[in-house]
Amino acid sequence: MNVLLIGGSGSLINSLIIKFKKEGHRVYLLSGSRNEKAPYQKVFERYNFPYDCACLNEIFESIHMDLTIFLGAYDTNYKWHHEEADAVQYSSGLMNILMSYAMKNQGRFVYLSSDEVYSLGSDTNLTEEDQPTPIGVRNMLLAQAEEMCDSYRVSREKDILTLRLDHVYGIPKRRSECRDKCSKMCLEAFDSDKITVNENSRFALLYETDAVEFIYRLAVADSHKYSLYNISSCKEIGEPELAEVVKQYSGDNTQILSLSGEKKRIVLSNERFIDEFGKQFYCNDNDIVKRICRTMQLNKPAFYSDEEKQKSLVQRIFDRGGWLIKAMIPFVENLIAFIPFFMLNNRATDSKYFAKLDFYLLYVLIFAIVYGQQQAVFSAVLATIGYCFRQMYHQTGFELMLDTNTYVWIAQIFILGLVVGYMRDQISMLRRESKEEKEFLSGQLGDMKDINSSNVRVKDALETQIVNQNDSVGKIYSITSALDQRSPEEVLFYAADMLSTLVKSKDVAIYNIVNDNYARLFSATSKKARSLGNSIKYKEQLGSMYEVLVNKKVFINRKMEESLPMMANMIFDDDGHPLIMLMVWTLPWENMTLGQANQLIVISALIKGAVVRSTRYLQALQEKRYIEGTKVLEPEAFGLLLNAFQNAEKNGLAECVLVRINMREGENLHSLSANLYQHLRQSDIMGIEDGALHVLLANTSRNDADFVQKRFDKMGVDSEIVEDGIVCLRPDRVS
Repeated sequence: MNVLLIGGSGSLINSLIIKFKKEGHRVYLLSGSRNEKAPYQKVFERYNFPYDCACLNEIFESIHMDLTIFLGAYDTNYKWHHEEADAVQYSSGLMNILMSYAMKNQGRFVYLSSDEVYSLGSDTNLTEEDQPTPIGVRNMLLAQAEEMCDSYRVSREKDILTLRLDHVYGIPKRRSECRDKCSKMCLEAFDSDKITVNENSRFALLYETDAVEFIYRLAVADSHKYSLYNISSCKEIGEPELAEVVKQYSGDNTQILSLSGEKKRIVLSNERFIDEFGKQFYCNDNDIVKRICRTMQLNKPAFYSDEEKQKSLVQRIFDRGGWLIKAMIPFVENLIAFIPFFMLNNRATDSKYFAKLDFYLLYVLIFAIVYGQQQAVFSAVLATIGYCFRQMYHQTGFELMLDTNTYVWIAQIFILGLVVGYMRDQISMLRRESKEEKEFLSGQLGDMKDINSSNVRVKDALETQIVNQNDSVGKIYSITSALDQRSPEEVLFYAADMLSTLVKSKDVAIYNIVNDNYARLFSATSKKARSLGNSIKYKEQLGSMYEVLVNKKVFINRKMEESLPMMANMIFDDDGHPLIMLMVWTLPWENMTLGQANQLIVISALIKGAVVRSTRYLQALQEKRYIEGTKVLEPEAFGLLLNAFQNAEKNGLAECVLVRINMREGENLHSLSANLYQHLRQSDIMGIEDGALHVLLANTSRNDADFVQKRFDKMGVDSEIVEDGIVCLRPDRVS
């Protein structure tokens, strides 16, 4: 199954990656950022693109995912230092993701929400039917995100699932990862040896690993009844109780300061999940708190605050007033440049050669070209002041105000500055827009190149897997097709050997389903594979394993019960009746995954054709080759079956014993065979060999054959065991 995980780097998404990879799924990752150095677990393919990028549709189309999980409330790309800005980005990102998912109509979408949608407590556990009561920007946004997912589910008829996690906590590796109640309390004890708690606050903690198990079970479920589930441990605890646990592992010097705050009890109910998917085991919270405190003590620099590194006075001034200094630089340059132009203008006024040269006009023109309209106006004001100051050398201020040349000159200088500055601003704006468009198109082109190169890598990897992988479908088919080259009598025996090769296990057994109650061992590759016995009441003895197999699912022995195989599957006929059980008794733990289970299904389907054909052939052979009026096979048919059993025994695939029946002179074959048939199993075969009546005891050891002979003795039938064509004398007759 192709799984797309969406979210920033962190322990939760890394745990999800490990879980899905362990279960045999192919994991893709959309990081939501172009930062390629973020610490993620290794995935099949990683896409470093923001959620609002224009190429998100191409990414979804390239993956063809069966499952998409968006971390949502636990996405570390959002720091929530500026809640309003982060809220806008979060909403737009989720909208773009949902639209891209809805357009491709691929698989299931899982959104992870949080208990933060409830800001008001309740005396009872909060169920999925309780309406959210958010207070604050982040809480309101998370509640709106749930509504957005549900709206897409209803309007677009998509399989969108919302999981509301209750107070998830993990083991942080650095200070920035301390976001939950538990790690914050440990960090407070680490910083100041004090823990401030609200005596009236109660909640339920859910460890990260438990949350991942819940998420996985829901995400891969074949179906689900609801679109919203609460995921909680329901193990209620108060802040004072948790503080006592933190104090126990952080040091005796830690003090607990209790405050009588607002009464708040927020515990989510997980009854809906348990009723549908069963119970789940939980980690011990005390052990996790101990590990958190120990991690902080062993990696102290990673948990130091920024305030512990005091900045210099100059740096603090620059941090707070740097923007003002940058804005003042052009005005300071303008003032400094005005001084030489003022002096030049004063000198040029009395000069014979430069009297008609207007230095102020040149000054305004230069700043209009370099800085634009704003500095052009400022330089024009300075030039006007300088001009008026110079004119007042020869006339009074009143005369200057009445002089029309003054206003003409001022209009000229402002018009020139404004026009040139406006043109400069327009040209700069066009260049900036052109540059931004070029960067945008270049970014899109780069994204397309990255996606294309990623698709090429995926294609090459899949081609290599199909051609070279040991457990590829091509390899499996080439091995199982060899069964068709076996004779019909040998197929069932060598199917076990074939299964042993494909699953890489030396302990494999195949059982024939005889009726609604019994299954008979037909072939096994080892003594351990025969541990259930030659004949079993599979409905009673297999218990929970039978419930899984009868629902046409692969049984995986996750509880490691020694009395059951590690993995098993049942083959059904076209009418849905069980035919054969395949059992794998030894299998490495890392291979007990969903991928290995799917492989066993493929192997079973490929083996089924050859096995069913051979079974039908043998049934037809027995029905057509019986001696008329008896259940005794004719010599030719019996010889073929005998050779098949004996060859399988030599290869360690089966056990069998051949018993010769010594008929009395004049004894009737029909009555004798009918009497024997009533005391034999359905898997035992009677036939004529070397002119005498023989019984082939299938899956029977020499010791078991002695019991059969004693049963024959009670019937008054004389019998002897034949090995390699030689009659073996019974121990009680040797003397």
